[in-house]
Amino acid sequence: MTQSSPRQIDRLLDVMKRLRDPESGCPWDVEQTPATIAPFAIEEAYEVMDAIARDDRDSIPDELGDLLLQVVFQAQMASEAGHFDFETVAGTIADKLVRRHPHVFGDAAMNDDTWEREKEAERQRRAEYGTLAGVALPLPALMRAAKLTRRAARVGFDWDDATGILDKVHEEIDELKAEIGGDRDRIEDELGDILFTVASLARKLDIDPEAALRRSNDKFTRRFEAMEAMLAEKGQTMAEQDLPTMEALWQAAKKLPGMK
Repeated sequence: MTQSSPRQIDRLLDVMKRLRDPESGCPWDVEQTPATIAPFAIEEAYEVMDAIARDDRDSIPDELGDLLLQVVFQAQMASEAGHFDFETVAGTIADKLVRRHPHVFGDAAMNDDTWEREKEAERQRRAEYGTLAGVALPLPALMRAAKLTRRAARVGFDWDDATGILDKVHEEIDELKAEIGGDRDRIEDELGDILFTVASLARKLDIDPEAALRRSNDKFTRRFEAMEAMLAEKGQTMAEQDLPTMEALWQAAKKLPGMK
């Protein structure tokens, strides 16, 4: 594997600066703002996660580069506005890592809650008070739910074990059943309660709910595509089948190698 020159970050910063040049840069890059670019950071982060999950080592550097571009792009626009630059960003995270690891960069003993205590101190310095302060609103809803319940659990607002949460899931499902056929807002509210409680259950089981759902999404995709492949061998499509036939195909697909 070839290693990049230590100066490649400087080259990247220069490329971004030239792309943003009002006179000779790229029109699309020049017209972007922090707000228009921000959503791409989420997209690129998920593409990094996907490449890592697939252990696609050829794609991981490319996807990490796309994610790094989002940082460089935001830093360049901030620099143009006189707010901060890439050096500020890099220095800020380096300082934060040192603060949050006093057992490595200082004399403190290793402690399980060192990281969280330092994060809480940082939130207070930013005047973000309260147990749930700092849990970002733009996070995917399932991920945010898991973070919210984790924060609440740290101050004792939690079930004793997973069984208690399972009972709550069933309770929420019963409440949803009672609303089916009625007011749409009430149905959405009850469905949201189920999803939120399931996120709490995942936390209690020490499982990332986003990862679990991605796994189920992948499994569903594999099985459904297998169903379509079985029909294609007969010159048929899914749209031509009735529900009992599709259910039989689903059960057959589940038995195929790699479909568990």
